[in-house]
Amino acid sequence: MCGFVGIFGPDGTHVAPEIYDGLLAVQHRGQDAAGIITFTNAFHVRKRRGLVADVFDAAAMDTLQGNLGVGHVRYPTVGGGGDEDAQPFHHTYPLGVAMAHNGNVTNYVELTQDRFLNRGTRLNSTCDVELILWVFQDALSRRLRVSDRITADDVFAAVGAVHEKVKGAYSVVATIADEGMVAFRDPFGIKPIVFGEKTTPAGMSYMCASESVVLDVNGYQRTREIGAGEAVFIDHQRIAHQRRVTERPHRPCIFEFVYFARPDSFLDDVSVYKARRRFGEALAEQWKGGNHPGPDVVIPIPDSARDAAIAFADAIGVPYRDGFVKNRYIGRTFIMPNQKARTNSVRRKLNPIKLEFEGKHVLLVDDSIVRGTTSRRIVAMAREAGAREVSFAVTSPPLVAPCPYGIDMASKREFVATDRTVDEVAKFLGVDRLVYLEREAMNAAVRAGNPKLDGFCNACFNGDYPTGDLSVERLQLLEDEREQHGARVSAGN
Repeated sequence: MCGFVGIFGPDGTHVAPEIYDGLLAVQHRGQDAAGIITFTNAFHVRKRRGLVADVFDAAAMDTLQGNLGVGHVRYPTVGGGGDEDAQPFHHTYPLGVAMAHNGNVTNYVELTQDRFLNRGTRLNSTCDVELILWVFQDALSRRLRVSDRITADDVFAAVGAVHEKVKGAYSVVATIADEGMVAFRDPFGIKPIVFGEKTTPAGMSYMCASESVVLDVNGYQRTREIGAGEAVFIDHQRIAHQRRVTERPHRPCIFEFVYFARPDSFLDDVSVYKARRRFGEALAEQWKGGNHPGPDVVIPIPDSARDAAIAFADAIGVPYRDGFVKNRYIGRTFIMPNQKARTNSVRRKLNPIKLEFEGKHVLLVDDSIVRGTTSRRIVAMAREAGAREVSFAVTSPPLVAPCPYGIDMASKREFVATDRTVDEVAKFLGVDRLVYLEREAMNAAVRAGNPKLDGFCNACFNGDYPTGDLSVERLQLLEDEREQHGARVSAGN
């Protein structure tokens, strides 16, 4: 899970300020590092560890000149986590290309041993986007041996080479010096990407990003959906070319709707806010069907469960209350770099309003439970605040399988639901009752926003990996590689 922005603006303009605003809008997708690369007659680079507001000061922004640029906020999966692994990346030979991505390359180790990387090529980092950049650049440069100008066919051929060589889940934006901007998605469309346009006094400006909220804050309109295996290329004449490069079934990540994305975003033409409302309504139907005793109050674990909790409370006819006050200066515990950091942050991050708990049967609503350690601590806080009973409702099914596509939740042995029944998980959490949203109900809630979506990546809930190239051995290889580089980022809800 990372966030990116790419802009191709009118001649004579500078896109860095809009990229900066866009990165602030997707800061929730990565709090480890940030970077921007722009281009005039040369690449201008600023990237380092830290939050967006800390990485870019006025002096840094003044250096980022040009109407062509990409930006990124990092959530580390593959990579050592130092400044050298911060995105975007760029190479000046054999072509000038800057690139950022969201996702994870599952054949990272194999690609580093590939023949083309042993022709004298050496990587500058342990970040997997550099591999995508090399494959893309190599394929594009081969096409240019018979042409003096990049065409849309050349770009789409290079995207096809990436699809063929690079396995995993990724959405990518790249700027090509003096030529334009390309955005593309992996063959199964697992990771989200949106595309928009804006008419300015200086001319047309094009933007792509991880979430539509980036378009909103910069005044762009969503104009194109980039589907599974598709690419969009805006050439030097500002002509937009779109093509389905690789044919595979579209399987967008369902966890984007459950947790990662902002509620004010649209992904694959589905409102995240409305999807979460439907999660809550479906969960309420399950609660009523289970003949559970009615709670006195419904309280969300802020923030991503709030919309579902409101819908849940409305559906069962009980009051909704914000029973926990969140410290806005503590980052998302899901993407903190280790379990100790997550555990220590819980009490600093959340503080209960005792009046909403004292003597009441409280129903807590959360988006997911991974290890259960954070949830267990929150339940203890509710009881310490005076709750008579504590029930727990989750807007997703039990997590049972690791995600190799860019969300390092946990290994299979670390999930609280592994080899436990729902009642056993409830006992571990210390709750009186526990209800998970059924998987098909979760899928249906998202599909209701866009009936064209006939399937989703549910791998973390059922172990069915849509790319079809993952085995137990490969998953272990991925885990070993991340631990070797010290970049293991696991969730701890």
